Amino acid sequence: MSTISLAPHQHPSQIDSQSIDHWIFDLDNTIYPAKTSLFPRVAEKMGLFIAETFDLPIDEAMALKTRLFREYGTTMHGLMHEFKMEPTPFLDYVHEIDLSDIDIDPDYDAMLSALPGDKHIFTNGTVRHAERILEAYGIRHHFDVIFDIVAADYVPKPDRKPYDLFLGASGINPHRAIMVEDMARNLEVPSALGMKTVWLTSNEAWAIEGSDQPYIDFIAEDNKSLLADITASA
Repeated sequence: MSTISLAPHQHPSQIDSQSIDHWIFDLDNTIYPAKTSLFPRVAEKMGLFIAETFDLPIDEAMALKTRLFREYGTTMHGLMHEFKMEPTPFLDYVHEIDLSDIDIDPDYDAMLSALPGDKHIFTNGTVRHAERILEAYGIRHHFDVIFDIVAADYVPKPDRKPYDLFLGASGINPHRAIMVEDMARNLEVPSALGMKTVWLTSNEAWAIEGSDQPYIDFIAEDNKSLLADITASA
């Protein structure tokens, strides 16, 4: 649980689901809870890729990975900027993680079915990564648009460009949309565009940054508890 107080923000049960036509979900640490080991698997493969590519000890590779993430929004964007690296081999390698311990989740499926409106994924990952995770949970069929880092011309959130590209590709009305994210700072632009925003709590400094700002409308512990609160109050 985050140490951030919920007091300045509204409870998810106050979301008027009838006023929302489009539900936009981040993928990593959002579709699945941050407490799972899934994203650490991706991060480990990032470190291994960097270590092999630059012939570095793994601790130095992991430190480089972290620095690039903090400075550029994603490690990949930093590798492209500083080392002129072609993104496809990196993306293909780091997203091929073991998902054998993820089970089909009928409750998750039912809550998404009960949520009115269209559902979309907007991720700094790839379409394949998103589809593998959604299929592992048995919820792929709920999502109309999967907008990934390739569609964003490899520019990650929270830069304004991918949000504009997402809106152009999906054709949604941002004033009838809500975005759910684990990284609070990624919600600043959606709020400015007219969307409602939900931050999923975290203890990670990089995820907490911006969570005390007025562009956060709602806070929830994880995506399933968010959906449970919304559908229970509908």
